Amino acid sequence: MTPIQEKHARYVLTPWLPQAGLVAPVICRGEGVHLFDTDGNRYLDWASGLIAVNLGHAHPGVAKAIADQAHTLAYAAPGFFNEKRALLAERLSEISPWAEGCRTFFTTAGAEANDDVVRLARTLTGRSKVMAAYRSFHGGSGLSITLTGEDRRWHGEHMGAAGVVRFFAPYPYRSPFHATTPEEETARAMEHVERVLLHEKADTVAALLIEPVVGSNGVILYPDGYLARLRQLTERHGILLVFDEVMTGFGRTGAAFASQRLGVTPDLMTIAKGVTSAYIPLGGVMVKESLAKAFDGRAFPCGHTYAGHPMAVAAGLATLDAYRDEGLLDRGRALEPILREGLGKLAAKHDIVGEARGLGAFFALELVKDKASREPLVPWHGQGMGVMKDLYANLRKRGVVTFGKFNVAMCAPPLTVSEAEIAFAISALDGALGDLAKAL
Repeated sequence: MTPIQEKHARYVLTPWLPQAGLVAPVICRGEGVHLFDTDGNRYLDWASGLIAVNLGHAHPGVAKAIADQAHTLAYAAPGFFNEKRALLAERLSEISPWAEGCRTFFTTAGAEANDDVVRLARTLTGRSKVMAAYRSFHGGSGLSITLTGEDRRWHGEHMGAAGVVRFFAPYPYRSPFHATTPEEETARAMEHVERVLLHEKADTVAALLIEPVVGSNGVILYPDGYLARLRQLTERHGILLVFDEVMTGFGRTGAAFASQRLGVTPDLMTIAKGVTSAYIPLGGVMVKESLAKAFDGRAFPCGHTYAGHPMAVAAGLATLDAYRDEGLLDRGRALEPILREGLGKLAAKHDIVGEARGLGAFFALELVKDKASREPLVPWHGQGMGVMKDLYANLRKRGVVTFGKFNVAMCAPPLTVSEAEIAFAISALDGALGDLAKAL
């Protein structure tokens, strides 16, 4: 290890991984869709950081906005009004899925936003329970980790608030409902959630929180009609529908928000990541106007020291300018067929690829031991990455970096990626998958 790697391993705690033996490249620079390490290696960022750097790295307009704001006003308490806060909130309202517009409460991250959206839903409805899906991730903080439906919550859920009710959402490749068609999957999934509501007493449920496309747990797309029927169900029972758009927002699915791409409008949305292209931490809860006005006559029940931090909202405003000026919010639609074709060919060629799936610029490969049985290449939940770490190391040697969860590898480059750069990454994946299959 280099001296910096030794220092990092000695003093820094790395998220979600055993610390012993960790070695990773020391990243020192980013440019466009590439990252560079201190050894002079260049890597194509095949996962946009953590599905966040939608603009690519070192965008000059965003970098300048951050620098200018630092020289002008680095901090103002959230109780003061601020021009950049107002402008960014206005822009978010303009691109939101609601004709009536919205108001935004700014946070530092998506986890905080999901914490706060539950508090808002409970305040608005006077109800206590919140429904959240298994195989979801909503953040690593006190309540958001309790909302999360996979193994990352196991060591944190005892700190979370009571009242989280879980349900199974559709997963067509591995149907929890033993369905054989998309229509059957939707019907059985809806029967399941109706049954959960029956036993939980629907009029005690404040909100149903769901990722419109499952994010880090596998880029799972629901069958047609599922989200629309959830919308109808929540309306019938007076339950607020909340979309966690932390990963799916800001062009990732080929529209400003996945709600627009999928044609289903929630009551509230949580955002982060792409709102600043991850240049500075910023999240938020977007609340449609008809709900937000409830707080005109009573105190808003959330607050953070860094809510609407001037440097963060300046970065967000510049990021939205770049998305607009460079036509990136819908670029995912143009990238989608290219990614689908390239990754589909890998799925057809390699026996260890069970499925390639996604939409927009948000795809993943699910790896299996056997295509017929669909047994995951590595076990789910709490047993480490296994041979997946060998795949990621091989990809780095081939000039590509990505990450994954369990047996699923992310394929979600910045929206600025070129066809040639996609072809390079597909070729690297082809070689790394071949090597992994031979080793197995």
